[in-house]
Amino acid sequence: MSCMSGPNGNPAGSTGRESPARVVIALVQASGHESKTRNVDKAISRIAEAAAAGANIVCLQELFAGQYPCQTEDHRRFADAEPIPGPTSEALSSSAREHGVVVIGSLFERRAPGVYHNTAVIFDADGTPAGMYRKMHIPDDPFYYEKFYFTPGDLGFRSFDTRYGRIGACVCWDQWYPEAARLTALSGARIIFYPTAIGWLPNEKQEFGASQHSAWETMMRSHAIANGVFVAAANRTGVEGELEFWGASFACDPNGNVLARANHDAEETLLIECNLDQVDAVRTHWPFLRDRRIDAYGDIVKRYLD
Repeated sequence: MSCMSGPNGNPAGSTGRESPARVVIALVQASGHESKTRNVDKAISRIAEAAAAGANIVCLQELFAGQYPCQTEDHRRFADAEPIPGPTSEALSSSAREHGVVVIGSLFERRAPGVYHNTAVIFDADGTPAGMYRKMHIPDDPFYYEKFYFTPGDLGFRSFDTRYGRIGACVCWDQWYPEAARLTALSGARIIFYPTAIGWLPNEKQEFGASQHSAWETMMRSHAIANGVFVAAANRTGVEGELEFWGASFACDPNGNVLARANHDAEETLLIECNLDQVDAVRTHWPFLRDRRIDAYGDIVKRYLD
């Protein structure tokens, strides 16, 4: 695709904290290897390649530094966690600074003894931390035993100012919750990124695989429409243990139109140009935020209306 960018991926004429209307995002879809060093090196290489191709913002998949750890409840896996800042987050920071791109990465965070999070870190294009988000919704399903590993996030739903606009990041299971997308959008995000690790169980794929994938994509396209934002998901691909990660990383515009979609079964980096002025244009034509009845939604904080 054509990328309107200057040296190091910076839009021509951009300086300081200016936010250009047109930005190029990159979604890195990769397979996981048993070697943490190999995974991190691959991520750093893919960031460099995306920047050279014109990317301004690069998003990696969920827990990119390792194979997906939550298929079993294994105490040995906690040894893979790191503090933030730590070696892997510092590598992302250095890569962002070197290539002049915003970088989003999902890490297995060791916060304190016995307290671990699934955390997205966001580094601005000069390598400084723009913010972090701790995964709020923690699943507990067959081969997704995340409640064993991760404490639910306590930072709320947030967005962050970067050189290339205000962006939000949620993580995987968060993508099924309209409340998460709405609150992230209300905090000012014009693009919501979802680092993801989702796939098929072998005994379900033939009967339910197409429906499961369709529901996943449809849910995030609905977030884009309901909130008037760009939505982008970077998923894993390949087989790890009992899971076949379905790839199909994609981005859609504020009308829910899919702008690009990766293959199911191959490593790939998608580059997508987003015109952020489209956010305001769509919201004034479909004024869902304007017409919200915030005076009538109090019961949303209840578990169920008996």
